[in-house]
Amino acid sequence: MKALRLLALLALAALLASAQDLEANVNERYTVENVEVSGVDPAGLSRNLRQEIHALIGQKFSQQKLDQVSRLIDKALPGRSVSVRILRGELPEHVRIVIEIRGHEQRFDLAAPKALYTSNSGWTGEVDATAQSHANIVTLGLLSDGDTLAERSTGLRARYENRQIEDGRLRLALDFEDFHESWSPATSAAAAGSAELYRARQDLEPVATFALARSLKVSLGLSFEQLQPQLSAAHSESSNAVITTLRYDRLLEGTGSSQQRVEAGYSLRAATTSLASDFDYTRHTFDFCYTVWHGAHRVSTHLTAGVIRGAAPLFERFALGTSTTLRGWNRYDLAPLGANRVVHNSLEYRYRFVEAFYDAGAVWDAGERAVLRHSAGGGVRLGDLALLLAFPIRNGRPEPVFIAGLNL
Repeated sequence: MKALRLLALLALAALLASAQDLEANVNERYTVENVEVSGVDPAGLSRNLRQEIHALIGQKFSQQKLDQVSRLIDKALPGRSVSVRILRGELPEHVRIVIEIRGHEQRFDLAAPKALYTSNSGWTGEVDATAQSHANIVTLGLLSDGDTLAERSTGLRARYENRQIEDGRLRLALDFEDFHESWSPATSAAAAGSAELYRARQDLEPVATFALARSLKVSLGLSFEQLQPQLSAAHSESSNAVITTLRYDRLLEGTGSSQQRVEAGYSLRAATTSLASDFDYTRHTFDFCYTVWHGAHRVSTHLTAGVIRGAAPLFERFALGTSTTLRGWNRYDLAPLGANRVVHNSLEYRYRFVEAFYDAGAVWDAGERAVLRHSAGGGVRLGDLALLLAFPIRNGRPEPVFIAGLNL
């Protein structure tokens, strides 16, 4: 009798396995019509993770690829549970994939959202610790950023966020930063005789973000910035500003294996003496990104432009020659003190894990002649890791710059 029971159990297990295989095989006959992510704001996911999710659309259903995306989400959002549902699509022979991401009401995460090395600028890194309880999120991070601005900022940042509505349509946040600044010899020489350089910077920013529509969000807030001069005897300066940001992000309906995405934004920072600011200026920044997928091919173009009117502190001035703009150029050769005008465009092509790019841009001050510069390069992207070689296009021998980083 025991042998018969064991044989019956084995037969039942084999039958269930065969049914699961049959279901998977049947699903693989269908084309993925759409992928929906619920439980988190998709815009908060990394760029590469969003691309992996969108790459499923227009392709034949693959359980292996879906499992790979689920593992990437598990890695990017530790402490969350990921479940997947496959639903009938609106078109014949199509299915919809719903990825549900659920978090524990209380959790603690430790992550490194950015790690970067460039052969002409050195290391940049950030480590964040996040604690969440219900709708309250507290993040504490340590950062050393030598890639973004004319200065290297080293210190800590803290953020408190309250998601008043469960689906995230309203978010209230309070950001605090405390950085020590170090300057390159080129910047120190360019600023000789002036009081533009500072040894420390603190910032406090209360911000409210509203979801006006599924694809449109607006942020309103204030920035209270304190700059500590290099000479301890001198008094500190304030750069207090009103900040406004408008973001548009929409995935367009595609046909077959093609998919398109449009992202655009405008931000304004206006410092005024009515906020007890020692600086009086306005900073306008525009950006536009268009991406199209066709099977394993992806082409994207990203345009950025900015204008500063008035006298702004150095941390507000524009810089090119970073890990994402005019790659391969040294930003201290272009504008050691930054500039109040910028325009930049990049064109990228990616096939599976191989990438090629072309950058063009100019950074200059009002009244000067804008000089358009170019760079090109390529490399590989393995998940969130990018390994790239960038070549500035100029007279003389080529001088490649190596870029390695996470979440570029």
